[in-house]
Amino acid sequence: MIMTIELLANIDVDDLERAIEFYGNAFGLKLGRRFNDSVAEMLGASSVIYLLAKPVGSSVSPNTPQRRDYQRHWTPVHLDFVVADIQAAVQKAKAAGAQLEGDIQTHKWGHIANMADPFGNGFCLIEFLGRRYDEIAG
Repeated sequence: MIMTIELLANIDVDDLERAIEFYGNAFGLKLGRRFNDSVAEMLGASSVIYLLAKPVGSSVSPNTPQRRDYQRHWTPVHLDFVVADIQAAVQKAKAAGAQLEGDIQTHKWGHIANMADPFGNGFCLIEFLGRRYDEIAG
């Protein structure tokens, strides 16, 4: 039996108002609720996205000496936004303040654009073709 779990995405940002504006303009997400001045719920994706205001220099975890900074950084977990028109989506994201990191790539399964938000978080835009990832499943 497959257990269904709810997935929530949380994105740390240093400027909550700017983040609400960016994710609204870049992806058409809508502000759902605000939880004081530190959390904004963004609706319109297949999972709820929470923007979490975390100041520069704050601890990322009690178990590591790392501190938050919002320059471009790498993380093994990122968001992929599936879009119908990669060219239009890239232009919309760039107009909202995202950075395109390299050329749009074409694969058997579709197109991908590697990007970064204004807070240093990487994300990808994906336009699937044909059978999506099943194109490479064999």
